[in-house]
Amino acid sequence: MRDLGQPWRLTAVVVLLVLSIVGCGQAPSGDQAALPADSTNANAPADSRVATPAPQPDAGATLKIGYSTWVGYGPLFIARENQYYEQNGIQVELVKIEDPKLRFAALAAGQLDGLVSTLDALALYVKPELQLKAVLALDTSNGGDGIVATTDIASAADLKGKKVAFNPGSVSDFYINYVLQENGMSIEDVELVNMKQDDAGAAFVAGKVDAAVTWEPWLSRAKESPNGQILHDSSQTPGLIVDVLIFRQDVIEQRKTEVQGVIAGWMQAIEFYQANQNQAIEIMAEAVGGWLENPEDFASTLTGVQYYDAEDNQQFFGAADSGAFQTAQFAIDLWAAQGKVDESLKAADIIDNTLLTQ
Repeated sequence: MRDLGQPWRLTAVVVLLVLSIVGCGQAPSGDQAALPADSTNANAPADSRVATPAPQPDAGATLKIGYSTWVGYGPLFIARENQYYEQNGIQVELVKIEDPKLRFAALAAGQLDGLVSTLDALALYVKPELQLKAVLALDTSNGGDGIVATTDIASAADLKGKKVAFNPGSVSDFYINYVLQENGMSIEDVELVNMKQDDAGAAFVAGKVDAAVTWEPWLSRAKESPNGQILHDSSQTPGLIVDVLIFRQDVIEQRKTEVQGVIAGWMQAIEFYQANQNQAIEIMAEAVGGWLENPEDFASTLTGVQYYDAEDNQQFFGAADSGAFQTAQFAIDLWAAQGKVDESLKAADIIDNTLLTQ
């Protein structure tokens, strides 16, 4: 679940929640990290994202990477199962934190070294005191995200004035803004019903809204409902919704070789997946868990995802005018127009593609 939630407003309460999840071992299945005690300032202002500087990276220690339940992150577990990380001279611990606000908070507080999330989300969490960079593209949504609508809505233009359920500040917000802009509209043209993605899908199937921005399994369920259809899905916008591997800038600078080891492990995992798909799906389904723990369910969801291998990364990530930079800049411009990020932020500030070639 890549629910990005609202742009974060870190408080001492949020930080304590992070510690309760990653420090006390109460996270769901997956690696359960016993992380070091937090050093954040409990008196930090409510709008602060980083109360005090994160602890200095400890070269040679285990790299802790946060993730959530999502099919696109499966190859991380192939790399763990097949010991590709060790083959590249590193130790990696994958830490499940479903709530992205808490995941980014843990990264800011030094409880994590890196995490995985969507490229559009990254722009929301970067600040002068928290420099973050995407170093690798993991996967792109290829039909796994979409807009469902009643059958009387023939095009995106017909959404005008309709009740549309989506999660503000999330990848769904990013996605519908893009679709509306491509049709000469804005988010002001629809009636927002504030709901997370799963709730939005359920509300649509129940007939409570005219349309919803959601993902599987709700896309399929909506299509099967008597008055439902998929109006638009991410297969029509390749390279727009992309999951990336993110590290703090200080980790990249001080543990560069280890970060490259994670990248190498991912590439090996993709090669294994391409050569041994059935075995790879079994590994990923068991490790990712949640509603994807059944290999058949996992395999069916893969139809909406494209994993990025080395060649894909060179094409999408490898040049300053490549798709990654275009997507990142569109996200920055979108969030800046909503007052959620500083308009001076640029795509090059949140992408580091140099580790792919070194």
